[in-house]
Amino acid sequence: MSVAVSYPTRADLVLRHATVVDVATSRLIPDQTVVVRDGVISEIADDAAFTGAGAAAISGLPTRDLDGAFAMPGLINMHTHFSLSLPGQAGEAVEAMGPGELALYMADGAARTLRNGVTTVRCVAEKGGLDFALRRAIDAGHVLGPSIRTAGRALACTGGHGHGSDDTIECDGPVGFTRGVRSQVAAGADLIKLMISGGIAGEHEGIATPQLTREEMAAAIRTAHDWGRKVTAHAGPASIIELAVELGLDCVEHGYQLTADVARAMAAHGTALVPTLVVTHADAFFEELGVPAWMRERSAQAAIRHRESFRHALDAGVEIMLGSDMPPFWPFEGTTAVVRELEHMHDAGLDAWGVLRAATMNPATWLGLGERVGRVEVGFDADLVITREDPSAAPAALRSIEHVVRRGVLVREDAA
Repeated sequence: MSVAVSYPTRADLVLRHATVVDVATSRLIPDQTVVVRDGVISEIADDAAFTGAGAAAISGLPTRDLDGAFAMPGLINMHTHFSLSLPGQAGEAVEAMGPGELALYMADGAARTLRNGVTTVRCVAEKGGLDFALRRAIDAGHVLGPSIRTAGRALACTGGHGHGSDDTIECDGPVGFTRGVRSQVAAGADLIKLMISGGIAGEHEGIATPQLTREEMAAAIRTAHDWGRKVTAHAGPASIIELAVELGLDCVEHGYQLTADVARAMAAHGTALVPTLVVTHADAFFEELGVPAWMRERSAQAAIRHRESFRHALDAGVEIMLGSDMPPFWPFEGTTAVVRELEHMHDAGLDAWGVLRAATMNPATWLGLGERVGRVEVGFDADLVITREDPSAAPAALRSIEHVVRRGVLVREDAA
C-alpha cells in the first residue's frame, strides 16, 4: 500500500549560467551549467557544452537561468534546536505544548530553516523523541525540511544544564551516563551530546560550573565511541574542556572561555568547535522571547571573552563549524540567525572562504557525509543555495538568497 507524498524528495534540474562556488579550492567558476538527475549532480560543464548539439543532453529537464548568480553548497547548521524553550514567556509556551502541537511547531521550524538555505541540520537536544519522527517525515516527503542528524536528548547530571525540560536526560555516575548513551543510540541518535558545564540559560549555575566528573565523561565518551557515535559537549570553561578533549571528545559547543593552550590541545586531538557567537550578541532575540534579566546580563557579560576564545581557536587551527543555537530561520537584525552567525565569525577573524567551509565542507566531514554533501561537485547531492551577491567576498552575500535547492527540488525560488 502506497502512502501519499506531499513533497518530492528528489528531482531533476538544470541550472544554466551559474557561477559555481568551489569551497574546496577557494575558486569561483563562472559560466557553468549544473545538471541534476534524481537529486544528484550528474554534470558540471561550461555553458557552451550545452548549446547547439549539446542541448539535446538536457532537453526536457526543468531549467533555470541563473544569469551569473552564485551556486554554493547548502548550509549545514550544527547546533539546532527545533523545540528550543529558553527561560521566559515564549519558552514557557513551548514547554506547555502537547506532543501533537510541538510536532507541528517543530515541522514549521524545519520548513522555515530549509527555505532559508540550511539543507542539513545537526539537532543537539530535542524534546520527547520528536526529532526522530520529524526526520522520518522529512525523509518520506510528508514534511518539508532539511536532512537531520540528531543527538536525541542531551545527557546532563541531576540539576545540570538544561535539566527540567524533556530535551535532556538526567544521569549520575558512570553507570548512569553509560545507560544514557545507550538509550539515545537505541532511539536512533546519530551522535551524543553531553552537558559538561554550566551555561547562559541555567539560573542556578555559572558558565564555568563543572557538572560532570572525569569518570562520568569517560564512561559516556567511551560508550558512544564503542557504538560508533561521535560526542559533542555543551561546554564553557577551559579546564573542563581540556579534560574532555583528553578523554576523546569530538566537538565543543560554545567554548565561551577557551585559552590558547586548550585551543591548541583541541587542534592536536582533532576536536572541532561550534562557537555559536550569536548567542552572546542576541539581546534583541532574548527581549522578544521575554527572557529574564539575569540571562540577558550573563549573555552580554560573556560576549568579549567568547570572541577572544574564538580567536584562540582560529590561531590554533581548530576546525570551525557553523551552529546558530538560535533557530536558524529566526528573523534577526535584518536577516536570519544563521546568517548573523556567519557574519559574526567573519567579523571575529575567519576569512570569507573559511566561513564558507565552516558552513559546508567541515560539518559534512564531521557528520560522515563528506562524500555526499558540502560541495558543488559531480556525484554530490544537489543541496544548493543560490545568491545574487558573491559569498566568497563576505557572508553578508547570504542576505541575497534567491533560490534554495534540496536534492534537486526547488524549495525556494525568487523569494524576497
